[in-house]
Amino acid sequence: MKILIVGSGGREHAIAAAVAKSPKADKIYCAPGNAGIAGLAECVDIAVDEFEKIASFAKEKGVDLVIVGPDDPLAAGLVDVLEEAGLRAFGPRKNAAILEGSKAFSKDLMKKYGIPTAAYETFSDADAAAAYLEQADFPIVLKADGLALGKGVLICRTKEEALAGVKSIMLDKQFGAAGNRMVIEEYMTGREVSVLSFVDGRTIRIMTSAQDHKRACDGDQGLNTGGMGTFSPSPFYTQEVDAFCRKYIYQPTVDAMAKEGRPFCGVIFFGLMLTEKGPRVLEYNARFGDPEAQVVLPRMKNDIIDVMEACIDGRLDEVELQFEDNAAVCVVLASEGYPVKYEKGYVICGLDRFTDADGYYCFHAGTGFDAEGRVVTSGGRVLGITATGADLKTARAKAYEAAGWVDFANKYMRTDIGKAIDEA
Repeated sequence: MKILIVGSGGREHAIAAAVAKSPKADKIYCAPGNAGIAGLAECVDIAVDEFEKIASFAKEKGVDLVIVGPDDPLAAGLVDVLEEAGLRAFGPRKNAAILEGSKAFSKDLMKKYGIPTAAYETFSDADAAAAYLEQADFPIVLKADGLALGKGVLICRTKEEALAGVKSIMLDKQFGAAGNRMVIEEYMTGREVSVLSFVDGRTIRIMTSAQDHKRACDGDQGLNTGGMGTFSPSPFYTQEVDAFCRKYIYQPTVDAMAKEGRPFCGVIFFGLMLTEKGPRVLEYNARFGDPEAQVVLPRMKNDIIDVMEACIDGRLDEVELQFEDNAAVCVVLASEGYPVKYEKGYVICGLDRFTDADGYYCFHAGTGFDAEGRVVTSGGRVLGITATGADLKTARAKAYEAAGWVDFANKYMRTDIGKAIDEA
């Protein structure tokens, strides 16, 4: 089979690595890809928002399956365009990708179908939002309604912070059009867990659990980022939690989308908060998480092409997902100053150490080539250094060992990824 992966981040590199293991994958393309993906696939200079070019390229090359990685093209309807062109595509159509594309939609869906989540109100007027905050309890959470690269969430400890947040999101448009509407949500406390799943519109198959670290600095301090590291599985995701979520969250979400005339085919990412009152949905994503994919996919035993095709064909009920009885930890190497301001173009050294290192992975997130063909930094999150081990502590030690193999001028990383493992 000829496979085209759309995207250029660590998630897409992890997908490409999983696809490359499949005996069905004869040729892999990636649009636009990055320096790491280029070792597995033929990268083509087409941006993720150039839908017609993507469809034309796929038809010209006789591509058998297109895998759409990022949220923006999914929410904008790339899968619809590909299907209209007669191509097989893995990912939700536009009317289903709204599950991530609009926080107001997802919150209303959960309220309508009784799926446990935080109490909330939705606002399209900044003055009305500010008036609501005058009577609110704090801390409180502000969420830009639309897609904001995983950064459109503000946790406000005081009324003053919240009012400043309303101005930032709705008036100053810090997150662009994503802030035209805003959700103000009850602040929940507890452990956060990420659970990814494959869905075929009717059947859902749950992947292994993971836990992300969103804040830029150690101790969960600093600004929200797209993710500074992950581990899998989460020791806090117990059999009791799993049973509750399967009954009250996972299948009900799939059924709700079908009842709304928006059958979901692809990956649903469940962001959960394990509260004293039980698991609650923090957020949905309509694709593989990044960097969650970098610890989940290396542990999956199944042929990813088989699973994706079963989703497209509506026969996911025939698939039993299997994962290695091990653990994985990913440490993100970022550019100093991320997520605000940072320099690019620094040469990355030490990548060759991963070539023959068993159980070690280097997933490229923000890399490219300079004029001399050297691999250089091209983004805020540069690499996802992942290691597997018999248990989480072993995997964590290996991941930090491998993070030391790599160097570039403004390298930055958190030093406490997976520290919660020691507390479990």
